[in-house]
Amino acid sequence: MQKSSRRIVLKTLAGSALTLPVVDSLAASLEQTTQAVAPKLKGNINHSVCQWCYSKIPFEDLCKNAKEIGLQSVELTNAEHWPILKKYGLTSAIVYGGGKGIERGFNDPNLHDELVASYEANFAKVKEAGMKNVICFSGNRRADLNDEQGLENCTKGLKRLMASAEKHGIVLVMELLNSKVNHKNYMADHTAWGVELCKRIGSENFKLLYDIYHMQIMEGDIIRTIKDSHKYIGHYHTGGNPGRAEIDETQEIYYPAVMKAIVETGYKGFVGQEFIPKRDPMTSLRQAVQICDV
Repeated sequence: MQKSSRRIVLKTLAGSALTLPVVDSLAASLEQTTQAVAPKLKGNINHSVCQWCYSKIPFEDLCKNAKEIGLQSVELTNAEHWPILKKYGLTSAIVYGGGKGIERGFNDPNLHDELVASYEANFAKVKEAGMKNVICFSGNRRADLNDEQGLENCTKGLKRLMASAEKHGIVLVMELLNSKVNHKNYMADHTAWGVELCKRIGSENFKLLYDIYHMQIMEGDIIRTIKDSHKYIGHYHTGGNPGRAEIDETQEIYYPAVMKAIVETGYKGFVGQEFIPKRDPMTSLRQAVQICDV
């Protein structure tokens, strides 16, 4: 029952011949009913949301709404956001902590010194704030840089960071993105490439960000891939395909089945909602959380 309806009922009761104790008893009953119909999250999925998708909403308002919906995290944040997250009892499941953006990543050895220094400078700050996962990127393909050479270069650059990451309890998480629609020439555009990189680095402090929207575009076969590769995945993102809008019946991915597959792997990390809402943002976010709460 909505609060406005509850007020109307109580006002009517108060004006009737009922005694005050009876009114109070009915009020308590109505309150219990209101709480009972409020959606409760099952706890199998740790829910998060990407800040950039809601950049038109003041960050503190986003945190308030996220908390009310039942989310535990607002992610892809910088240090300036972390005090506000702490204020609302939220974390940031994956943060920015270095780098030069999506297109200029570890596949370019000319950037290694700068990238390593950039990430290492932030590890202690991330740890102090209670965060763990830090996003990183492969960088783009070039005419003089094929996928095998990119693997070799990424391995060399990222291995330089593993000792420091392990010391600070940081996990570097490389995002898999599509190169067909949104990020032309991005190198880490297939799960197999990312898994091979994980194997070569050989550290539990390096994982993949499996973006369901991006990988649906590039390779499909989402559930089988998750089951086969889950030990290399440190984070998940959602998004409706086509268009990266709501993850409801208007798009082609059936998210309840995907979430069930993730849960069945034993995954205990976060799933971040990374769709761009076309409707009222908080209504869409609330719906997405319910869809994914298997």
